[in-house]
Amino acid sequence: MAHPKANINIKNKKASFEYELIEKFIAGMQLVGTEIKSIRNGKVSMNDAYCQFHGGELYAKNIHISEYELGTCNNHIAKRDRKLLLTKRELDKLDRKLKESGLTIVPTRLFINDRGLAKLEIALARGKKVYDKRETLKQKDSKREMDRMMKY
Repeated sequence: MAHPKANINIKNKKASFEYELIEKFIAGMQLVGTEIKSIRNGKVSMNDAYCQFHGGELYAKNIHISEYELGTCNNHIAKRDRKLLLTKRELDKLDRKLKESGLTIVPTRLFINDRGLAKLEIALARGKKVYDKRETLKQKDSKREMDRMMKY
């Protein structure tokens, strides 16, 4: 069994490649009991995750939290929409930014804070063009090459 304050830090690596991250926010998540247990075991995938407003509330969609092994008939649905808990001011700001320009909200990482609560870092993001993605790959390759040279 993992320690309640285990160092859980699940990143959405695809987000930084697909999007140019502009501004980040930390949001709480409304979870059911078996979901937090699966998160503590690290059984989360955020590859195709995104956030969307619905009725003035912000929801995280497509975050796959695997069912808890020891869960009974009360187990959660793996890919359900989860309500994000942000202040009214943050929600208004995000809603305004989404309406005025071609931005989107993507989850970038899921972690457990020092109080043992699951938090989702979300980012206001703009989709990258194909040439931007190529540039990102070139920068990664050159950095890797430099690191390799520094070792010898």
